[in-house]
Amino acid sequence: MEQYHELYPVYQCLAQLAEDALRQALKEQHVTITVMEHRVKTEASLAGKLELKGAKYHSIADVTDIVGIRVVTFYSNDVDKVAAIVNECFQVDWKHSVDKRKLHRLDSFGYNSLHYICRLPKTIVDDPDMPQLNEISFEIQMRTALQHVWSTLDHDTAYKGNVTIPREYQRQFKRLAGMLELIDDEFSRLRNVLTEYRRQMLALEASGQLDEVDLNAETFRRYLEMHPFARLNERIAAINQAELYPVPMMPFFRVLQKLGFETLGDVNRLIEEYSDDAYRLAISQLGTTDLDILSENIGVQNLCFVYVLKRGGGPAELCQIYDWLNGYDSSNMELAKELFLQAQKITPD
Repeated sequence: MEQYHELYPVYQCLAQLAEDALRQALKEQHVTITVMEHRVKTEASLAGKLELKGAKYHSIADVTDIVGIRVVTFYSNDVDKVAAIVNECFQVDWKHSVDKRKLHRLDSFGYNSLHYICRLPKTIVDDPDMPQLNEISFEIQMRTALQHVWSTLDHDTAYKGNVTIPREYQRQFKRLAGMLELIDDEFSRLRNVLTEYRRQMLALEASGQLDEVDLNAETFRRYLEMHPFARLNERIAAINQAELYPVPMMPFFRVLQKLGFETLGDVNRLIEEYSDDAYRLAISQLGTTDLDILSENIGVQNLCFVYVLKRGGGPAELCQIYDWLNGYDSSNMELAKELFLQAQKITPD
């Protein structure tokens, strides 16, 4: 305990240096975590540990968890990623490190942390006035958010006080632990599946196989980055030599879905097959006006209008588009009726 008091300032410095170094390394590798925290074991905690296990320690250097860092990840496979970065960042004592995930016990879920015993290399700190910074071991615990929450709940609920928990309740805890472990694994599996799906969609988009790309918010957002409506917008703007100003285009994702489009190939065909009709509708709208500022959604909006009209739709169907875009309003029907009349003026091919 005397050694502990003498070294306490070193422990505090070591804890902060180790956390800062690991946090920077994770940032450089773009690894997202939910929590990182460090602590120096309190005097009472160390005294309690020595009372229980004092025979195994010959000096304060043998107590390797006085300084501890906990890293909590969102996904179980990120624990291994963090571990690899810890191995690159610090000197790992493999003999005293332990992977508690290999216990494979039903009731061990909340304690399935990966524990590394580490030291700071001189590449991180080399202070002649405090050489102990490179000599003292510290512990890094790595676990998932669900494991972290479960260990806290389990300790607080199952081990609080001196009353023995009936076997019936112990069994329920073990069942819950098994369920949470399954959920933890499923979250990681689902993330891997979604990552692979995104890769496939990006590859299909890059190869032009848009018929195989489902229309959803993410694929439509990326599709908009290709500026698919730009050519039609420029044709329409040229009617009055108008200026185009940017507006959000994502609201039309919902409209396209409501109209029955299922893939990006469907949207691409809409542009290819109906752009001339959408341009002629714009002429009927703008030809007798002097509007010189138009929003960039004019092209996709007119494409949706002519798509409905070419399928025999009338004011009621056009009104639906206004409702989807702007929310229900009694004035939407008046706009739809006016648009329907303008569409009648389009000169057929």
